[in-house]
Amino acid sequence: MRADLLLTNARVRTLEGPGRADVARSVAVWRDRIVAVDEDVPAHRVVDLDGAVVAPGFHDAHNHMAWFGQSLEELDLRLPTLEALYDAVARRARELPEGAWVIGAGYDENKIGAHPTRDGLDRAAGGRRVWLRHTSGHMCVASSALLDDLGLADAAVDVPGGRVVVDAAGRPTGLLQEQAQHLVNALVLPYPVTGLVDAIERAGQVYLSQGLTSVVEAGVGGGWIGRSPVEVAAYQEARAQGRLPVRVELMVAADALRRLEGHADDDLGIGLDLGIRTGLGDDRLRLGPVKIFSDGSLIGHTCALSEEFSDTPGEKGYLQDDAEVLRTRILDAHRSGWRVAAHAIGDAAIDLVLDSYEEAQRRWPRADVRHRIEHFGVSRPDQVARAAALGVVPVPQGRFVGEIGDGMLRALGPARAGWAYRYRSLLDAGIVVPGSSDRPVVDGTPLRGIHDMVNRLTDSGQPCGPEEAITGLEALTAYTLGSAHASHQEHERGSIAVGKLADLVVLDDDPATVDAGVIRDIEVLRTFLGGEVVWQA
Repeated sequence: MRADLLLTNARVRTLEGPGRADVARSVAVWRDRIVAVDEDVPAHRVVDLDGAVVAPGFHDAHNHMAWFGQSLEELDLRLPTLEALYDAVARRARELPEGAWVIGAGYDENKIGAHPTRDGLDRAAGGRRVWLRHTSGHMCVASSALLDDLGLADAAVDVPGGRVVVDAAGRPTGLLQEQAQHLVNALVLPYPVTGLVDAIERAGQVYLSQGLTSVVEAGVGGGWIGRSPVEVAAYQEARAQGRLPVRVELMVAADALRRLEGHADDDLGIGLDLGIRTGLGDDRLRLGPVKIFSDGSLIGHTCALSEEFSDTPGEKGYLQDDAEVLRTRILDAHRSGWRVAAHAIGDAAIDLVLDSYEEAQRRWPRADVRHRIEHFGVSRPDQVARAAALGVVPVPQGRFVGEIGDGMLRALGPARAGWAYRYRSLLDAGIVVPGSSDRPVVDGTPLRGIHDMVNRLTDSGQPCGPEEAITGLEALTAYTLGSAHASHQEHERGSIAVGKLADLVVLDDDPATVDAGVIRDIEVLRTFLGGEVVWQA
């Protein structure tokens, strides 16, 4: 029998063998699977790659696909100064029809010097409703017209797990942190399924051009992160229409789960209607863990630390909810058969999550459950060892070091810089670590993430925990096999081996051997999904 496709005259990074270092010269595909490696088997189609590098398709273990797709049509606020932001708002306001909102995302007060204010937005937009989201996604700024809609024109309200920021006179500045963002969400959500399908497709086409073949969507269906209570339907519809470009695993926001009814002997706990939980689906679209937020953002100073922020003495951040409520939420999800992915950036929040995971496993043991801690942002050495002992999967973001690392350095100071978004310590502890971006919080291009995992320099050139740097081969493995492992899919993808899905990326150089300073400059030449070319330069 002939293979359908033979890629030959290549440097194939299989990520198999001792140290994951095996290199082959060819790979053969039949239908959507790899059928031979390093064998020039007969094939209907032979492609000579002229020495290009073949690697497993990249797998982003934590991104926000619909959010990113929507952001591609919004005002891009990744600008150098506050004045430039106000100018961009003014230009967009002049272009819009009467009554339309100015919506933008991506600003970082650490780079532009301060948060925008309601008064500044009022001047720039001529009194329009303006809604600007912080690059972290954990806060936003609203103009006076929008604050008036929310009943916040003159005074704040208390929001559990969030904050309406006020000035010295008690007047809201326009900044809404964490759960306070729900106040705006009540005016804009839910988004229609048709619009979400468009956003999913837009995002997926970008992903293919960057060599991504699999992603984890880190929160659908509820919370401030969800776009609609029927968000899964948007992904199903995208797939039905042939508009789901990559393989997707969906985290379900904890808000979407409820107590299930069934026979008394079933002890169903919490879940989705019909008893749906982690694992439903197939290799193209499936349900993953339940997403639980324990705290906020490092650069936004809303994550829960055990010691104060270096640049804001007295401030330690805060939890998203009462600690006992968060503990109970994690225990209920575990007991009900869900994998749990808990967002925890500050070390105080990480302690709470690790305590809850340990208690859950002690009371209701489950084999190889692989609960996750999304971000694992500021982790003490003892927490690294504890995560390894508990079999917990930390999910850090390498690109954070480059794009928002200067803000992290200011927030933590030099003594704790090496605690931020670790990789070396996690690998040395025996943890299989995934690669991820949290896109659109930062640029989600995998090769930029790999670059930062290896170099540990901020975009301004400052070292940020250089002792946590890893090798190019280790970083490539994290963004492929490590991410597959985090999704319990290492038997299906993540390396180039007979029987695995033929999800491949063709590169013009090898991240494992090229000079570390130019990893981000490597070009994607082709992307294969299930043996089919889905993108080509």
